[in-house]
Amino acid sequence: MIDVKQNFSGRMLFRMLIAGILVVLAGLASMDFIRDLYLEHQITPTGLIINSGIILIFLLGLAKVIATLLRYAREEKALSAFVSRLEINHENPASGISSKSLIYDRYRTVLTLSRQHAPINQSALASLLLAAESTRTSFARYVGNILILTGVFGTIVSLSIALVGASGLLDTAKDMGNMGLVIHGMSTALSTTITAIVCYLFFGYFVIKLNDAQTHLISGIEEVTAQYLLPRYSHDKDSMLHEVTGLVRGLREATEGMRAIQTDYAEAGARLHQVISALSANMDVLAGDVTRIKGLLRDGFRLPPEGD
Repeated sequence: MIDVKQNFSGRMLFRMLIAGILVVLAGLASMDFIRDLYLEHQITPTGLIINSGIILIFLLGLAKVIATLLRYAREEKALSAFVSRLEINHENPASGISSKSLIYDRYRTVLTLSRQHAPINQSALASLLLAAESTRTSFARYVGNILILTGVFGTIVSLSIALVGASGLLDTAKDMGNMGLVIHGMSTALSTTITAIVCYLFFGYFVIKLNDAQTHLISGIEEVTAQYLLPRYSHDKDSMLHEVTGLVRGLREATEGMRAIQTDYAEAGARLHQVISALSANMDVLAGDVTRIKGLLRDGFRLPPEGD
């Protein structure tokens, strides 16, 4: 079962912050190596241009990942509030929730279909939601796919520069400038490869976590739909059969209760019959006693017998 109250996207953002701090600290600790590899002894600006392009693409993709995770964090908060209202049987569980949230849109869709007495196809709703959300992560996936290719592109360009320098060496063996060009090309190839790999490792991990956050959110919405919304608003044959089954179960329990009440009534009737029988016998005894008392009173007061 998906924990809809779990702040999955928020934890991923915090993890990204920690990872970014660690990367910055590692860069500061390796500042001398970075300066020598990226800035010093650069004959051409090729390495700086390609590495800047790789970092720019990385930052654009990372900004998109952060923006999407922030949106999913808001969606998870709205979903949690919606479930909390459902659990207390709130009259309007969507109150106080942004009308732009996914769970609000799902609730309004289910409610509209229910009012029209139309069948609610959860599979179709889930497919539409997944298709819509997949477009939000397409740019991040694209950046993840091309980061390594940018490193390969930088390597190819750098090797081309090295080959140009090697060709000059073959023509004039005494030209040390061509030797520097060869070394520069190899250094640029190494720097672009390192930049692309580091960016890809960092970015690729959080793209995977972005997909996990998307899956977590969509799964939570579908679970809430199946667990809370469909039993309340669905009118298809399966839900009707479920309701009829519940009614039959309730009637069976009511019948058993009526049988128990009937048994109690029968026992009470038997006890009442016993009480009436005992009371009748007591009344007979009491009537005889009254007759004897009347006879004694007539004899004592010398009254004439009844009928005289």
